[in-house]
Amino acid sequence: MEHWTIATTAEQSPDFRRVLWTGKHTQLVIMTIPPGGEIGEEVHEDTDQILTFVSGTGKAIVSGQQRNVAQGDLVVVPAGRTHNFVNTGENPLILYTVYGPPDHAEGAVHATKEEADALEESGQDEPPTE
Repeated sequence: MEHWTIATTAEQSPDFRRVLWTGKHTQLVIMTIPPGGEIGEEVHEDTDQILTFVSGTGKAIVSGQQRNVAQGDLVVVPAGRTHNFVNTGENPLILYTVYGPPDHAEGAVHATKEEADALEESGQDEPPTE
């Protein structure tokens, strides 16, 4: 059994992205988006994503629809939908997300968005195949 006090764990992470757990069908990831930062527009063709916001304020953009997000909000991004999440506040936008199936390398830690992008582009952030 894995157990986290997820809001506390997410708030204590300084990293842009940290994979906490990877299973056969899902993956748990925490993220910290700095003020003025964003996840970056993307599409996961075969992966559903559920994001829950722990602290901070931001904007969710999914398939052209925009909503403000804050602590306690949850956003579902079905597979194949273009999406981005932007920090609109003065403090970090902190969240945890569940991917189904996994979308990142097991145990991946990306200190910054730039590092995350570089590892994805080089093929070093691939989800497990089994």
